[in-house]
Amino acid sequence: MPAQPCHPAETVAELKCSYQEQNLPVTDGSRELHSLCAQLEFLLQFDLKEKRSFFGQRKDYWDFLCQGLARCRQEHEGIHFVTSLDKLKTPVGRGRAFLRYCLVHRQLAESLQLCLLDPESLCEWYYARSPFLSPKRRAEILGSLYELDCVTFHLALEPRWRVVMPCSLGGDLVVLSAVSPLGHWYGPAR
Repeated sequence: MPAQPCHPAETVAELKCSYQEQNLPVTDGSRELHSLCAQLEFLLQFDLKEKRSFFGQRKDYWDFLCQGLARCRQEHEGIHFVTSLDKLKTPVGRGRAFLRYCLVHRQLAESLQLCLLDPESLCEWYYARSPFLSPKRRAEILGSLYELDCVTFHLALEPRWRVVMPCSLGGDLVVLSAVSPLGHWYGPAR
């Protein structure tokens, strides 16, 4: 694991360039999309303090996002949408779905910025090495994410748990048991 998380600016630039060259929406098959989502998830989990719910379940960046948005707005449409998805059982799965929802609705940078407004909340959720605690790094990250507001995303927002995909080696069809909201393949635990 790197000492400091990477900055998504390069991936955002690649994604924007690909989008502008092709003049097509970004879809689930985009390599740059997968890279961006993995980087965002890493940033949101980097130096996150371990917290537990009343029932002992580990809290994750999904819980941080929910709390941050609850402090700023009555109700965020993305939070409502994600909580309505019965197949999503874990905070990480909900967090991934929320990031995708925000990309599709061009709300990612704004939603994250709302969560990062309260310094006390940031200190409550993150240790000192988190880039979100540095005003300069936070501004750089948000600035690059605001550049995505001009990109159109056509992404599947509901998880697909059984998908047939062509295998890259021989063209055969392979049935995968689970596909996460980010398009990565995981086992049946949700």
